[in-house]
Amino acid sequence: MQDKVSREIRTKVTSAGEVELSIASVEMPEPKEDEVLIRVEAAPINPSDLGLLLSFAADLSSIRTQGDGDETVTSMPIHPRLMASMKPRLDQSMSAGNEGSGVIIDAGSNARDLIGKTVGLAGGSMYSQYRCVAAANCLVMEEGTTSVEAASSFVNPLTALAFVETMKMENHSAIVHTAAASNLGQMLVRICKGDGIPLINIVRKQEQVELLKSLGAQYICNMSETSFMEDLVSALSETGATLGFDATGGGNNGELPGQILAAMEIAANRAAKEYSRYGSDTYKQVYIYGGLDPSPTVLKRAFGMSWGLGGWLLTPMIGKIGMEKFQGMRLRVAREIKTTFASSYAQEISMREMLQPEVIRAYAKQATGEKYLVCPHT
Repeated sequence: MQDKVSREIRTKVTSAGEVELSIASVEMPEPKEDEVLIRVEAAPINPSDLGLLLSFAADLSSIRTQGDGDETVTSMPIHPRLMASMKPRLDQSMSAGNEGSGVIIDAGSNARDLIGKTVGLAGGSMYSQYRCVAAANCLVMEEGTTSVEAASSFVNPLTALAFVETMKMENHSAIVHTAAASNLGQMLVRICKGDGIPLINIVRKQEQVELLKSLGAQYICNMSETSFMEDLVSALSETGATLGFDATGGGNNGELPGQILAAMEIAANRAAKEYSRYGSDTYKQVYIYGGLDPSPTVLKRAFGMSWGLGGWLLTPMIGKIGMEKFQGMRLRVAREIKTTFASSYAQEISMREMLQPEVIRAYAKQATGEKYLVCPHT
């Protein structure tokens, strides 16, 4: 800290049609009276980070680097047909990283009592060595919590809790979740088990089935099995689930959201007392909250006329929940960060390693159970 310089990852889409990743040196920020200075020690690479970091339009088959160490610049071309959507950010060097954690090393006059505390936050620009933020934005962890444990204290935990709040607000009683073996999916299993909420977990590998069983999950449907739809309908009949959250957006050749709706319709009709040409009157809702699979979403209309398919995003949902309940959710995360909201990572990497082609391809895969953690001081 003696040199008063902080290093951070920058991403830029150039007018020449490329995404450039680099490491920039910036002046060390000074905290104002209600601010704190955090030594960032861990920041996950979430799927939501990749939209800014790599733009979702980059051609990862043609990555090249020049320079070395902190002078490395990594470039990859943008698919030409997607360049028009990049216009608002052309030639702007932007910092990245939605969330992370670290230790408060300095503070303004109104926040001096926080010095030395380990905190988590979603402050943006978290692929940085130091961040200066409002003290109120920090989630103070309990004594003994490490920065690695606290790194994913916002996006996944609050999304999982907000799924449950959505269920309650929209008068559903059970949940269907895809990509269910992810860190977020495991959190949701623990939440629902503890809160007594029926949860149907959809995965695509047998080892993921075994993982969720070890956590106590009751309903697990494997897309790779020929009995997938039959198993899903059976679970829906038992639980009465009419609300789904899909992380893929196009899983199972783009058909997964539609398959969930169709299975809900079959389950509803099993309990129907009379036939209707318009399908069941049970309302069925699936929200797409991620894009793990870039395939088009395909709907084969076999689920009547009482259904909905839409997007879901955490930030607007927080507004609906209200700040009082949201603060309660944050405090629960801090209390249970080592249990209910525990995260695991495939690999811890430095900022320099973030720029290496083979590492970029690995974290860009967004593979379930293979999340990367950036350690800016490594």
